[in-house]
Amino acid sequence: MRKLVRGEGPHCLTRYRHGLNNWSLQSPTPQEREQVWECLRAMQDSRCAYCEADISKPGHSHIEHFRQRDRYPQGTFDWTNLFGSCCREDACGTFKDRCGAYEHDVLVKPDVDNPDDYFIFVSDGTIVPRANLDGRSGHRAVETLRILNLDAQNGALREMRREAVRPHLNTVQTLVEMAEEYSQEDIQAFLEEEIQAIASLPFTTAIRHTLSIRH
Repeated sequence: MRKLVRGEGPHCLTRYRHGLNNWSLQSPTPQEREQVWECLRAMQDSRCAYCEADISKPGHSHIEHFRQRDRYPQGTFDWTNLFGSCCREDACGTFKDRCGAYEHDVLVKPDVDNPDDYFIFVSDGTIVPRANLDGRSGHRAVETLRILNLDAQNGALREMRREAVRPHLNTVQTLVEMAEEYSQEDIQAFLEEEIQAIASLPFTTAIRHTLSIRH
């Protein structure tokens, strides 16, 4: 999960109203859904808003309601309530909607909160809450990992993050070796170039944290 910047939403959503329209195969229409997706891709590229997996292939994604329609119907056509999620049954939007009742504001919302303030991604593919969080923030971090099933218990997703990190471990070693010969400013410049280079990759936060923490 990474920080997202939400831009202006699709105008087509403004013609729908809670209580008058229902979210179905034809509302929004296929053409309007593509407009929604264009805005979602501008915000999150072709990666799941929660796990950061690639969702560019047909059938690998769905429009996700952050607050579920059955529990918050007034947010059905609210642009700020929509994300693009992968279709994994064991994580992210699909898992969230089946995990039972919870406080909606306990979830870390990536276009409002900065996930970096809550989580550390480790090179073995795990995600852990930051150690210095206060009670409320710590609870939000733990509950977000549980509700979206992003934590270490999800072995398949953990393995995907670990494999995404693996090709970049040589860069980690390079950063360690640079510390013997180069200034901190030079190392930081090199690190920023590397982070920019991996910015569009799936699971980029796991890669970025591995590079940043290890150097």
